[in-house]
Amino acid sequence: MDFNVAREKMVASQIRTSEVTDPLVVDAMSDVPREKFVPADKQSFAYLDEDLSIGKGRFVMEPMIVARLIQLAELQATDSVLVIGAGTGYLAAVAARMAESVVALESDSDLAGGAAKTYAELGIENVKVVVGALKSGWTGPFDAVIVDGAVEELPEEFRAQLKDGGRLVCVVREGPVGRATLVTRSGDSYGSRQEFDAMTPCLPGFEKQAQFVF
Repeated sequence: MDFNVAREKMVASQIRTSEVTDPLVVDAMSDVPREKFVPADKQSFAYLDEDLSIGKGRFVMEPMIVARLIQLAELQATDSVLVIGAGTGYLAAVAARMAESVVALESDSDLAGGAAKTYAELGIENVKVVVGALKSGWTGPFDAVIVDGAVEELPEEFRAQLKDGGRLVCVVREGPVGRATLVTRSGDSYGSRQEFDAMTPCLPGFEKQAQFVF
């Protein structure tokens, strides 16, 4: 299989046709070899428009959603970025093509080790892979925070790790439906708006706690 041709077709049929207009995002999606970030037995499916399972309830997010979330974050060349739930590292690798530095936070040490190895093989030097609890985030602040998966509840800690003027993007799910959400910080105030639908799977541990009524 010619992965370069498959990547070109993905960009043409999934990215450019899905309201992704930022040429920097298009270029980043065209550059990063998605097949390197999925299990070997799934490489032939790397450029399909779907989430790909990497085990333990985790997924590599659908390419179109990756592109639209990164576009929503409005990354700049001088930005520091935190990716929460980085998994195998694909979204963080795309963000690294646009930002100055990326911290890829992952709770699973096996996934984190695999991501670090892939970055080394590809010569991606501006991503730092760290292992820690996802809900705690990482020592910031950051210009942008991107959650690599959906959440049903957005931890307050994520907002607090934004710089003044920073942007947080994630998919917030309510039942089967998810909405891409942008949170912005201005001083001690936060604004939020929903942008587009996304059927992104929920990150394990970010489901709403069941409410019991007596």
